[in-house]
Amino acid sequence: MELKEHIIDLPKKVYIGYDIIDNIKEYILSLNLSGPFLVVTGPLVRKIITDKIIENFKDENIEVVEVKIASIDEVNKVEEFAKSSKINTIIGVGGGNIIDVAKYVAYRIGKEFVSLPTAPSHDGITSPFASIKGLGKPTSVKAKGPIAIIADINVLASAPRRLINAGIGDTIGKITAVRDWQLAAKLRGEYYGDYTASLALMSAKHALSCAKILEKDVRAGVRVLTEALISSGVAMGMAGSTRPASGSEHLFAHAIEILYPDKALHGELVALGTIIMAYLHGINWKKIKKAMKKIGLPTKAKQLGIPDEIVIKALTIAHTIRPERYTILGDRGLTWEAAEKIAKETGVIE
Repeated sequence: MELKEHIIDLPKKVYIGYDIIDNIKEYILSLNLSGPFLVVTGPLVRKIITDKIIENFKDENIEVVEVKIASIDEVNKVEEFAKSSKINTIIGVGGGNIIDVAKYVAYRIGKEFVSLPTAPSHDGITSPFASIKGLGKPTSVKAKGPIAIIADINVLASAPRRLINAGIGDTIGKITAVRDWQLAAKLRGEYYGDYTASLALMSAKHALSCAKILEKDVRAGVRVLTEALISSGVAMGMAGSTRPASGSEHLFAHAIEILYPDKALHGELVALGTIIMAYLHGINWKKIKKAMKKIGLPTKAKQLGIPDEIVIKALTIAHTIRPERYTILGDRGLTWEAAEKIAKETGVIE
């Protein structure tokens, strides 16, 4: 299906390297971004990182606001502060929740957004979409794509290994997301971008290669993963939707997050969903599962403390999370019996 208008939203600059956080002011001013500046960060972000940023901007008008979760209440709080302080540029410093709030506020007030991730836990560091709780749905909403990404590998490599693995898990999900997109194009006439799909699949391939690299050199492995996450976000920006990066595996993850919130990381749930959806697509799910084990990602729900019945229930409701998005789950989803059988056959439950 041809699109009447297709807008590609991409970052102007991507800065990636070691100890480059020290150059943040130089990068931002070179993009002609003006103050007042607002740093949106979180309570778990190491103080040394935010202190470095503030020190760099000591001669500029800069404010800092702390958020805990990516909720509409936090968005409203930051938006009110940004408006009252006449903020011109928002810098998101932290993990996925922090960056989602920063980019969504930037979108709502029409200001530029700079992404400075502190953990390579998912591809939201690049994409023009955000996942915000309290909007009535768990799926992504349109947000402000970053004008620049500043990825300091030393900062990212110091993140807990579980967060690094979650980033790999989120990227592995592109394998089934692209298959779902192809299916929707074939059966529903939906727009399909071959190049952006290929870019997303390449991201998944590179993420899977991280396991061996991480064992030898954490920084080198995290750099590969970060570049994979960035390219996945670029794929979404080029497609104008989350289609290249989010399919039935994400619907499953969102369903778990609704039924059993705050028990697992998003990337961990996406990886579990990828095993199941690969089975449904007829892809070699055993190979994907084996790779996940090598990485250290959970391949069983019980490893994340999620009861079997929650997994089964999630599989039966996943298709309702985003009904306009056609996936391998179809319009009717899975029956309880079918969901239980598939979850057991793939070993996700016992």
